[in-house]
Amino acid sequence: MSDPIPRRMTADVDDGFVVFRIGIRLNKLWKVHEWLPVFLAMPRMLRELDADPDSGLLGRRTSFGLRNVTLTQFWRSFEDLHAYAHDPDGEHLPAWKRFAAEVGEGGDVGIWHETYRVRAGDHESVYVNMPPFGLGAATGLVPATGDRETAAERIGETVDEGATADGDGTDG
Repeated sequence: MSDPIPRRMTADVDDGFVVFRIGIRLNKLWKVHEWLPVFLAMPRMLRELDADPDSGLLGRRTSFGLRNVTLTQFWRSFEDLHAYAHDPDGEHLPAWKRFAAEVGEGGDVGIWHETYRVRAGDHESVYVNMPPFGLGAATGLVPATGDRETAAERIGETVDEGATADGDGTDG
């Protein structure tokens, strides 16, 4: 794990990108035979993606809850994500077909995803006393100074800087 960076940083990304969130919910915990194969498919996909620097996957983070696992991925483009999802020789498409055939809409295990296309300039981030995290871990970090000092500047908006939450003309 990286050490925290003791200053304000922002993600170093000028192009558009895609945020893809995918997860599993164990609706019936006792039906291990139903959800375990679905659960184990994701690590195989991640190993495959990690081994292919040209896949378009920029970075990822996994979060665990009591009944849920959520994976947030940052992709170079929707086209890269789509190509991976539909690759007949990759891990995803056969796993998806197995899920549809064996588990389907039975209700024992749920899977979901959300896809967000972020156009160039339509995002902002700040990390203070944080190790590389989220989008910043996926794309790299630069100091949040100059024209990257405030959230409004990072996202390209003009606002009344006196109206910020802390009142000093800067914001998080």
